[in-house]
Amino acid sequence: MRMALRILFHLLHRPSIISHSAIFTRRSKLSFNMNVSTNTHKDILIIGGGIIGCSTAYQLTRHPSFSSATTTIKVIEASKHGPAQGASGKAGGLVAKWAYPKELVAVSFAEHVKFAQEHNGQDRWGWRFVRCGSWEGKGAVLDEDEEFGDGLGAGGQRKSLEKTLGLGEGTGHKNDPASRKRKGLPDDLLWVDESLTHTYSPMAGDGDTAQVHPLLFTNSMMELAAKKGAQLIAGRAIKLNISDGVVTGVDIIHKDSGKSETLRATHVILAAGAWSSSLLESLPISSTRAHSITIHPQPSVDIAPYVLFTEISLPGRRGLTVSPEIYARPGNEVYACGPGDDSFLPKNVDDVTIDEAACESIWKHVCGISPELRAGTVNKRQACFLPIVETGGGPIVGAASNIAQGLIIATGHTCWGICNAPGTAKALSELVMDGKIQCANLQRLHPSNYL
Repeated sequence: MRMALRILFHLLHRPSIISHSAIFTRRSKLSFNMNVSTNTHKDILIIGGGIIGCSTAYQLTRHPSFSSATTTIKVIEASKHGPAQGASGKAGGLVAKWAYPKELVAVSFAEHVKFAQEHNGQDRWGWRFVRCGSWEGKGAVLDEDEEFGDGLGAGGQRKSLEKTLGLGEGTGHKNDPASRKRKGLPDDLLWVDESLTHTYSPMAGDGDTAQVHPLLFTNSMMELAAKKGAQLIAGRAIKLNISDGVVTGVDIIHKDSGKSETLRATHVILAAGAWSSSLLESLPISSTRAHSITIHPQPSVDIAPYVLFTEISLPGRRGLTVSPEIYARPGNEVYACGPGDDSFLPKNVDDVTIDEAACESIWKHVCGISPELRAGTVNKRQACFLPIVETGGGPIVGAASNIAQGLIIATGHTCWGICNAPGTAKALSELVMDGKIQCANLQRLHPSNYL
């Protein structure tokens, strides 16, 4: 029922955005084309060292017509700590065929598989297929005097991450095979308490869900791009430079020296996630803050590779349920995240604040259904901001030719940035190098529908 309601909500509230400019672009080659020469020297600036920006740098360097002699690629990252300091490093890293939007998923999933095969993704960034299921049950009383929060960060209203909207079709507790079968629990899912389980049901078929470690994946994309000549610049982009309807460059402030510089460009790709609208105010991008933790179980505990979307009834809190997502990862690590909130977006990713109480609540929620996790150690408590398209739908991907020739937008990927980055990057590499997107029909995501 919970899943059906989420899907229905998505269908009812995902508006069809058709403006006069969108109608025009259907009749014009400008809907995909950059309308600039594909034979001249290209100076490409990518604003944002998250998964979209780093994957785009990678795909550009792998394009058949790429040459370091005729193309320069610079990735501008505002964090002093390097790439993937926002959602790209703190996400769950889920990769799914049932994600949305379908136009990007169809390309991205295949690209993920390809990347992993070419670069030993299993060892390099934790690539593997996982099983995905919906778990419903009750949480155990951990301590008579213990208070349970709701996992929500202070300073904002609750916001659903809506990750499942695209879906179609241990030790310390007793294992009862007959009861497990009746409840639908798989034989190897032993790190949740069977006695607390009401129901378990698979949410996707085998081979439809995979995962990466997002921090490792993002940094690997940048490292592989750098080997082909892409350059990472530690600096904050402060202004887009546009002259006579053509983008000419970006003003930045270098992190180390504090000095300002104007970088010239023939193409500017705006992929700054939740911060994208700070450079282009007309972009309808808002943000959702999400908290998460990582747990290292005891070395002797085997954590089977499952991703669980949970519905947990809290003990002593009649009628109150929480829905943390729990991802088993390679290397004896478990990731868990709570709901989102609409707290204020800081000016820089390095200034994101962590609500310790929200992280503590997430830990209590997941430990309440798993003695194995309760016996483990919390390794990280973190928060990040996801980029959301305010008007619904999205992400926004394509040439913003109505703003300036050479300007490309790639933001608003919500919770599916890691999943859809390879497909987004492939489309953008074609747009820059060939003058048009060929891997998919992304008209529905075109910037003219939003700007």
